[in-house]
Amino acid sequence: MNQLYGNALVGQSGGPTAAINASLCGVIEASLVAHDAGLIGTLYGMRNGLDGLFSEDFVDLFAHFSDPPSRELLKRTPAAVLGSCRRKLPAVENGSDVYEEALRIFRKYNIRYFFYIGGNDSMDAVAKLSQYIEGQSYEMRVVGVPKTIDNDLPETDHTPGFGSAAKYIATTVHEILRDCSVYRIPAVTLVEVMGRDAGWLTTASALPAVIGAPGPDLIYLPERPFSMEQFYSDLKNAFVRHPNVVVAVSEGIRFADGGYVGAGAQSGVTDVFGHRYLGGTGKVLESAVKNTFGCKVRSVELNLPQRCAAHLLSCTDIRESRAVGAYCVKAALHGESGCMGVILRKPGSAYHVRYATVPIRCVANRVRHVPDTYINAAGNGITDACIGYLQPLIRGEVRPVFRNGLPMHYIL
Repeated sequence: MNQLYGNALVGQSGGPTAAINASLCGVIEASLVAHDAGLIGTLYGMRNGLDGLFSEDFVDLFAHFSDPPSRELLKRTPAAVLGSCRRKLPAVENGSDVYEEALRIFRKYNIRYFFYIGGNDSMDAVAKLSQYIEGQSYEMRVVGVPKTIDNDLPETDHTPGFGSAAKYIATTVHEILRDCSVYRIPAVTLVEVMGRDAGWLTTASALPAVIGAPGPDLIYLPERPFSMEQFYSDLKNAFVRHPNVVVAVSEGIRFADGGYVGAGAQSGVTDVFGHRYLGGTGKVLESAVKNTFGCKVRSVELNLPQRCAAHLLSCTDIRESRAVGAYCVKAALHGESGCMGVILRKPGSAYHVRYATVPIRCVANRVRHVPDTYINAAGNGITDACIGYLQPLIRGEVRPVFRNGLPMHYIL
């Protein structure tokens, strides 16, 4: 072990998930072990990610989570207990004042380990901070902890948070299908699922198949250009089979020219990373179906519950989220920096994983799409190979801690 003594700092960033606090729990637990070994003095949590770094809004996490019951409640708590932000750091060569201020704060609190839990944009911050620190006479290790329900980080088999979101989507669509099956009049139900550039979440709508139940009649992902003509043709074919048609669509589906299908229902506002705020795809298609077929039609936008439904946690997801958080601390203690923790599926028919790190440059600002082998030839459904990939990720349940009929959450 390449020993480095000092304090640690951890933050959460980007869209929250039902498992991001489980990763934080893993960071806390591994840091407590390092504290007992005399390697980490204090683990600070920065409130609201990088915003908390620059405002020096820190909380002593050892003081809050030294006992196992508090950590058990933490891992069952949805969203980001430390708060989040969407803050883009400037390029290192153009933001000397920003990075000098960050280094001043690191020195002030003797921060030698920096962990940032987040997705694509958060890994951009990890890449820039580690690049800057490498050029300074201050030894410090910067490690990214993966998180995103979108499952679109490269180099990892899947991302913490995805399994629980997939479990919620699969369960909710399964229930919607049961509800829609009771009538015999022609009707279309459109279920809009999160997913800007990658359709991983929407593929989870097909998971009722693992218990022998039907999934949606049609599934559309951003990985394939969307055609209204083909959509109408697909609906006509589905009506031949039964009168109640259920369709799952990613919010980010686009036409062949690159325009979002839901553009007419969107504000056009973008975040600091240039990402357009999406939504409204289901409503646009609802209107189109109503005008073309004249049948009963409704759209359901799953929206925020996809990422905060802690009553449907995947045990696999929570276990691995916790484990990868702890692994990132261990990697930093052994001298690694400028990297991100990953979950790698071992070969073989039985599901097993191992943990590793990859250079952050291989991850930041890149997107992993649903592969061609997971999408059917018609572009309106998924394959058995995709079901096989997804199924282990939703296994097992983590029961909430209930009080007076409602689940308890840890509020920091």
